Amino acid sequence: MGGVSNATVPSLPSADRPDVAARLRDALLGASFTADGLLELLGAPAYAALARSETVPALRATRGDTPLEALVRLFLLQQPVPHARVADVLPVDECLESGWLTRPGGAAGSDVAATVDVRPYGGPGGEDWFIVSDLGCAVGGAGGIGSREEGVVLGVGGASTTLAGITVRTPVNAALDLGTGSGIQALHAGRHATRVTATDLNPRALHITALTLALSGAPAADLRQGSLFEPVKEGETHDLIVSNPPFVISPGARLTYRDGGMGGDDLCRSLVQGAGERLNEGGFAQFLANWQHVEGEDWQDRLRSWVPRGCDAWIVQREVQDVTQYAELWLRDAGDHRSGPAEYQARYDAWLEEFEARKVKGVGFGWITLRRTGAAEPSVTVEEWPHPIEQPLGETVRAHFERLDYLREHDDAALLAGHFKLAAEVVQEQVGLPGAEDPEHVVLRQHRGMRRATKVDTVGAGFAGVCDGTLSAGRILDAIAQLMGEDPVILRDRTPAQIRLLVEQGFLEPAG
Repeated sequence: MGGVSNATVPSLPSADRPDVAARLRDALLGASFTADGLLELLGAPAYAALARSETVPALRATRGDTPLEALVRLFLLQQPVPHARVADVLPVDECLESGWLTRPGGAAGSDVAATVDVRPYGGPGGEDWFIVSDLGCAVGGAGGIGSREEGVVLGVGGASTTLAGITVRTPVNAALDLGTGSGIQALHAGRHATRVTATDLNPRALHITALTLALSGAPAADLRQGSLFEPVKEGETHDLIVSNPPFVISPGARLTYRDGGMGGDDLCRSLVQGAGERLNEGGFAQFLANWQHVEGEDWQDRLRSWVPRGCDAWIVQREVQDVTQYAELWLRDAGDHRSGPAEYQARYDAWLEEFEARKVKGVGFGWITLRRTGAAEPSVTVEEWPHPIEQPLGETVRAHFERLDYLREHDDAALLAGHFKLAAEVVQEQVGLPGAEDPEHVVLRQHRGMRRATKVDTVGAGFAGVCDGTLSAGRILDAIAQLMGEDPVILRDRTPAQIRLLVEQGFLEPAG
């Protein structure tokens, strides 16, 4: 991570004119420059193309003369627009004075152009928000701009929305957004946190975060410059910490917005290890991260070693790439594939050289969630789950840790005395050969949240099927034993492990 000078990137609108931001917001909303308005204007294919950094369909869809088309071209597609086309829509003179707009042809020019990208973004409660970012960075991703302007601040991307979706959204007093970028996580946190602190080493990012919050009509955040936990005051703790850090594992730190500047996956490790002492009891820290798969080392053990003392952890690997796939992905992200063949090959070789020196055979990507706990033996779950899930997952994450508490507090005897309910939208599938009298196995499958599937035996399937909260687990097992002609004592002895698994994975929920 590093700073940026005004010599490399354009100047920004003033962050000291909230009155202008408020009037600009009203004008944008008045012209339906919103996520819903964009979808209606552009149509689904052109709208989806923007997420892939493809603007031609949107340019074709905005060739008319409506105010909304002019605003899309101006703020989202970076096209100069005649002053007369927006004079009745925007407070143009104020926007020119405060730096939201500029005249590309000088003072005498008849066109105006935006100095930043502004992307409409729908909040989880139906809010109309606007994400400010550097020119060329509002849609899709860097699109190669990072190779030319290292200090740029990106807009909304898949990683941003993924982190926002998995974050636990219970009301909290203090939230911390580390490496805020364009302020997306701070914007979300402002909905349920009394105080939001946002940090970034890049002062340009803090300026843009202030613009994002102001233009979205959101509360201001405490903005602090510095790397990782440096801006956090000694003894200061939070109820929620979130970070979409520059996690890319690369040789060097060429691109501020994505490269951590530490060796290997040390930045992500440092971030995770440093979070525990800065969390209040019961508080959550949630990160996106990359981690190395090192020859001769279990990747799960590597991640377990990151978890700070006094924290439960749930770590999910969503994807793993071999080193060649990984290098190609991020070389393309920076636009290096468009450089000369010799330069591209040299950079590709440098990535592979770095990985070989570290004995790295692959790179994993996923989510890391910590929760501060007073438990004598914290729980650490590391798993691979590349399958489809249902966002938002924040409630699923919160419920996972609640179930951990329940299982920790209940031994087998207490478990059998407990009452359970089958979770919503769980279905049973029977798998076997056609015409067979009995299935080879039974599968329980979730249609919400993590969308897990798990094999169960006849007892497990029968038990789950009658769990409606009325009978205790022990009473249900006694009834199953009688039906199956089994010894109820033996059945009570061997079934709690299966019940624990079904509770842990969210198929069963404690009732009452």
